[in-house]
Amino acid sequence: MLSAPVPPNFDPNAPGDINGNLFGLPFNYDDSLVAILPVPWDVTTSYNPGTHAGPDALRNASLQIDLYDPDAPDFWQHGIYMLPTPANWLEKNAELRPLAEQVINALSQGQTIGDDINLMHHLAAINDNSHALNDWVYAQTAQCLCDGKITGLVGGEHSTPLGFIRALSEIHNEFGILHIDAHADLRHAYEGFTYSHASIMYNALQYPQITRLVSVGLRDVCDEEMERIADSNGRIRAFFDRDLKNQIYIERKRTWADQCKKMISKLPKKVYISFDIDGLDPSLCPNTGTPVPGGLSFHEAVYLLHSLVKSGKQIIGFDLCEVSPSHDGTNEWDANVGARILYKLCNFAIEARQQYIRKMSKRST
Repeated sequence: MLSAPVPPNFDPNAPGDINGNLFGLPFNYDDSLVAILPVPWDVTTSYNPGTHAGPDALRNASLQIDLYDPDAPDFWQHGIYMLPTPANWLEKNAELRPLAEQVINALSQGQTIGDDINLMHHLAAINDNSHALNDWVYAQTAQCLCDGKITGLVGGEHSTPLGFIRALSEIHNEFGILHIDAHADLRHAYEGFTYSHASIMYNALQYPQITRLVSVGLRDVCDEEMERIADSNGRIRAFFDRDLKNQIYIERKRTWADQCKKMISKLPKKVYISFDIDGLDPSLCPNTGTPVPGGLSFHEAVYLLHSLVKSGKQIIGFDLCEVSPSHDGTNEWDANVGARILYKLCNFAIEARQQYIRKMSKRST
């Protein structure tokens, strides 16, 4: 697997170059093995808006990351590139978010949306445009995959990867999702929004190609979701944060390494990673849309991802969602942490691709 052409004047030890590229890298789309699609959308956010600004915040904060990764030295040389943030979807998000807030506020006051013609129109407009966004994400990611790129997506709220999952389902007959999140995201059309951030895994599971959903770090779920997990005949495997912590600190039955091994064993050989930043301890993402106490440490999350790679699983794509900058824009902490998770996702996906190529090469000899 060839590295991207590194310009002779590029110094990986210098401060990050403010060149508009992720991690300050000197590559374009054609040069890069990894392509990241930014999706600035948080229309259906049910608590704190702001994740529409996540992609640009990640891009800016990524300049603070030193390129040496002890788990994947020099992997940046294969090329990582994030496409430009689409201005048209930023504008559409700004147009629709106030309408969504009217719907959400009405529901919180006990109103029935069907009794108000204006709210019905708002809801229809949001659902129609969310469908259009999914189609756009599908087309963009399908092109990246067709170009042979390791493809990732950065939200925005967690509804944004659905079109990407659709594109993958047209390529792979069977795959699983490793889902890191505080929430199960198994609600059906939450708050009337067909493509709600709280419904992403419900919607993803409509694709029969997804044979297993392994959700890790859950700690804020509703009865509907618990019933859906119980009725899934094992298609959904939930690892609740409370149980994981009890086994380590109270029962002392399993180490984190033991638990990661068990989680990974439930996944098929092809895996899509869906990483909601609120799966982490909220001290690492205080401005995310729906923070919840508890969660994974940074190192627990990285260990889980690295264990997935070392297990020999094939990573077919990934997303990182729900990263939000501070509301006044003065604190990059959320984006700093998010950019570090994104760098790990990119490097581990490259490592998994290398392993797959070596495996196929051995089979052909």
